[in-house]
Amino acid sequence: MYTVKEAAQITGLTEHAVRFYTDKGLVPSLQRNENNIRMFDEESINWLLGVKCLKQSGMPIEVIKMYIDLCLQGDSTIPQRFKLMMEHKEAALLKLEEAKRHVAHLEEKTALYQAILERRSPDTTNPANWDRIQHMHSDVFYSPSARKA
Repeated sequence: MYTVKEAAQITGLTEHAVRFYTDKGLVPSLQRNENNIRMFDEESINWLLGVKCLKQSGMPIEVIKMYIDLCLQGDSTIPQRFKLMMEHKEAALLKLEEAKRHVAHLEEKTALYQAILERRSPDTTNPANWDRIQHMHSDVFYSPSARKA
């Protein structure tokens, strides 16, 4: 049997994370001794490692709990667990596409800053200057009538 500290060392989690995961019911085989101190056996360590793996994939705690509940019901829930993983994968792919859009936008911004630093372009990044340069970028600025609405 292992203490929280030992379980943390074995799994590479922090002691805080081990306590948090047990408090959330993510370690169904958790035992407590006569002093109500958490004690971990090999199965508990495996649950912690499984939770760590799912958490590292970006899976929310609530979904991890659903996954664990399904695991506890046995092999008959493999189709539901597969569906859960596929949904999580799809959500991760959407986040990846969003991150790609963010990087593309930042590449444009850093190119603009490079041009500003090299004095090839005026500083169009500072909203304090926009009244003076509005004529240069009328396509991205609201018309005066739209601002008042």
